[in-house]
Amino acid sequence: MAFVASSNNSDRRGRRSFAPMAEINVTPMVDVMLVLLIIFIITAPLLATGVNVNLPQTQAKPLPQDNEPYQVTVEKDGTLTIGSENKVSFDELGAKLLAALEGNRDIRVYVRGDEEVPYGYMMKVIGEITGAGVNQVAFVTQPPKKTPDISR
Repeated sequence: MAFVASSNNSDRRGRRSFAPMAEINVTPMVDVMLVLLIIFIITAPLLATGVNVNLPQTQAKPLPQDNEPYQVTVEKDGTLTIGSENKVSFDELGAKLLAALEGNRDIRVYVRGDEEVPYGYMMKVIGEITGAGVNQVAFVTQPPKKTPDISR
């Protein structure tokens, strides 16, 4: 607690009596809070926007499978195929997938998308699949092509 010298005229020999100060100086705290507010205002828009990245290719080995998964293929033009030949529209995807799974929510659904399909459309397809009650959805990728070593 801070003490302040009081100027009482009753002091006899030039001594001052110290009385407790009941006020807190909040100016430094307000300065710090304003600096933090400015930092948050500047960084908040940066967190909401994404950064363009080139996604890496994987060297991982395929995982062992318990049961036969369903595949949903998304072609360049947005055409959807369940399995190998059952073409469906985007609006029919959820209902057809729900009927194909027969209520079994533990079956995996692999999404095979052409690399030219927009990311937003792929996310809509995955949203439809999870909306149909599928709990396990995964993307299918191609392993990187091996280039011949010509340094020999």
